[in-house]
Amino acid sequence: MPTKPLAGLLVAVLLLSACTGEEPKAAPGTQGTVKIDMHAWVGYEATAGVLAYLLEHELGYKVQTRKITEDKSWPDFAAGKVDVIVENWGHPAEKKEWIEEKKAAVPAGLTGNKGVIGWYVPEWMVRKYPDITNYRNLNKYAALFKTTKSGNVGQFLAGDPTFVTNDEAIIRNLGLNFKVVYSGSEDALIKAAQQATAKKRPLLMYFYEPQWLFTKIKLVKINLPAYAIGCDADTETVTCDYPPYLLDKIVSADFARTGGKAYELVRNFNWTNDHQNKVASDMVNEKMTAEQAAKKWVDENKIVWKDWIPR
Repeated sequence: MPTKPLAGLLVAVLLLSACTGEEPKAAPGTQGTVKIDMHAWVGYEATAGVLAYLLEHELGYKVQTRKITEDKSWPDFAAGKVDVIVENWGHPAEKKEWIEEKKAAVPAGLTGNKGVIGWYVPEWMVRKYPDITNYRNLNKYAALFKTTKSGNVGQFLAGDPTFVTNDEAIIRNLGLNFKVVYSGSEDALIKAAQQATAKKRPLLMYFYEPQWLFTKIKLVKINLPAYAIGCDADTETVTCDYPPYLLDKIVSADFARTGGKAYELVRNFNWTNDHQNKVASDMVNEKMTAEQAAKKWVDENKIVWKDWIPR
């Protein structure tokens, strides 16, 4: 039984809740722990940051994160090492294995983000070489893109080799005189794009949306052969562009069964590319931590997230 001062405090909290119409929030960490994997691009970190902030400050959960590549997350659903992937880009093979066959994971709905993967050049190149956006003309300009890493052919700059990518096969199957060079990270891609824009350096690169960089500089997408359902089924023979992605969330089957309000919040989460880009831009350009950027967005967008919170 509580002492009299504590009992009085509880009464005060209940009275305050009755007056405001809001339920008292659980103390952080009292509702259990949610394990969120962190994949290597800032948009993912922005989504994870907002979800983590709401889980902790609105629902009283503790959030545990770890940095890991996409391909390593999926087997860990079965091992109990991860509860949530907050932004999944396709991965049909992994869905077949870990959702359909092994039943270690389940879909948890769309994020609301519309994903685009493609090949891009700086806008200045399109103004100078108007036909460069047609893939059939890339060989004509291949010499512009030569680097010490690509040798006698043009360089195609990719990101992390664990990202979703068909570029080596596309280049080979379309007969393009380019070599894929992996920059190693999203940060390296961004720096290359910024330098290519500022210093008028030729650049052909792998990139994607949603991405805050598009609010700062202009990149133009190359027109590869149009995507059609099944054209990329065999990644060794693919000759088409990437599909449009409706990004989704994946959770462990155990978390879906026992995660309670935390699972409900993850399932309810749904925002736009602009929302994600705002948080990501604050993290990169304003040097905010993920938690600081998330708090700023949460404070400014209650009308967006209030319906995500389970009652």
